[in-house]
Amino acid sequence: MSTGDLYRLASDLAQEHGPAACDYASRAVMTLEAEGAHERAQFWFLMLVLLGDIKSGRVDPDAFITIH
Repeated sequence: MSTGDLYRLASDLAQEHGPAACDYASRAVMTLEAEGAHERAQFWFLMLVLLGDIKSGRVDPDAFITIH
């Protein structure tokens, strides 16, 4: 997945679930870590970070995104 794909996915989650999207991602991280699914937990942690960026207005998910 590209960085843009990840932000689009996070944006879609935020639009569909609103403030609850962060709760869903946080619970997924905790559950997957407890089950030993560390790679899957890392993905949901990344989604949690991106959702936080979108929610706080630090990132516009419709803009071109570059990570250095």
